[in-house]
Amino acid sequence: MNIFKKKTTAKDALRTSKREMQVATRGIEREIASLQLEEKKLVAEIKKTAKTGNEAATKILARQLIRLRQQIANLQGSRAQVRGVATHTQAMYANTSVATGMKGASKAMAAMNKQMEPAKQAKVMQEFQRQTAQMDMTF
Repeated sequence: MNIFKKKTTAKDALRTSKREMQVATRGIEREIASLQLEEKKLVAEIKKTAKTGNEAATKILARQLIRLRQQIANLQGSRAQVRGVATHTQAMYANTSVATGMKGASKAMAAMNKQMEPAKQAKVMQEFQRQTAQMDMTF
């Protein structure tokens, strides 16, 4: 632990997290694209072996195709999870921003209440109402 290291702010943590999530998402998308290209090649090869009548080779290639499609589906699920985490992180940062704003507003309201002295203001209002009522009676 480095005692001289500057503590990261929420904004910096969000920025680094966002960057890491984008890098991970891009890596997953590249992998998906390469697997889809491999899938096209495999489908073409299956058709080619099916035309020649080699049933055993066609079955093996079909199994490979199924495994490949499962890998693609798993990667797409992983990509969705990474994006979900990134969205959740962004929402958490927004909540902290709102909380910080509300904290400042409550401090300002407390300062105004301290300055205005609500009890004294209530007493002045009661006196005003009493005086108004007396004036109404004199007319």
